[in-house]
Amino acid sequence: MKLVTDPNDNSNHSQIKSFLQVISDDFLMLTRLHANEPDADFLELLVEYEFPSTMALNLVSEEGKKANQFMQRVIEMMPEQFDDEYLDTLAADFADIYLNHSLQASPLESVWIDEEKLTCQESMFQVRAWYESYGLKAENWRIRPDDDLVLQLQFISHLFSISESIKELEDIARFMDEHLLRWLGQFTSRVVHRSATPYYAGIALLTGAYCEELRDLIATITNLPRPSAEEIEERMKSNSVSQEVTMSYMPGIGPAV
Repeated sequence: MKLVTDPNDNSNHSQIKSFLQVISDDFLMLTRLHANEPDADFLELLVEYEFPSTMALNLVSEEGKKANQFMQRVIEMMPEQFDDEYLDTLAADFADIYLNHSLQASPLESVWIDEEKLTCQESMFQVRAWYESYGLKAENWRIRPDDDLVLQLQFISHLFSISESIKELEDIARFMDEHLLRWLGQFTSRVVHRSATPYYAGIALLTGAYCEELRDLIATITNLPRPSAEEIEERMKSNSVSQEVTMSYMPGIGPAV
């Protein structure tokens, strides 16, 4: 899909809006993959639609191609029938990653960013402030804190869904730079090396590669180069927010069930 890079050029508005919407849909799929342990119906859909080939963004980087190929092999090697033993194995791996943290691969930004590796620290409140600026709130931060991977992916999906122009990609890029991409690579690596199933290793690889490649694409589209990790860290030193922020409700975002 070809995009115009001039934010003042409205000639291809419908094409741009279509691009923004399909990327939003991709992020909703990534959200679903991380939010819940899969049931048989969901796995059957992944097989039927030959996931991840149905993702809108075609990954062309070396890492992106490897992630796609790995996940494709995972899907192709799934059993014809998803019996209880197979589903229980995936459920146990899901719990180890996202619930009991036995892999030490926390889906929470604070754990990776905070010097003490604690949950619900400054980065959580910074993410919360982002949600608040768009009139959103995590449904229950005590069960799924604001800086959880699932909520960050869903928030990015929301930003794409409400965007109307290339100019609005700058805000999405800033959120990704200041939050998701500061720690996603570490989370991905930990899950890949410690998860018990190729399924979750593949999801982690795909998510990491997708977000990195999308961020590079945004840089190309907006003609604004990605800041370095050092520049981001310097920027974040001045981004402290109060921990007494009161929020409104974020529709549709809640704990995994």
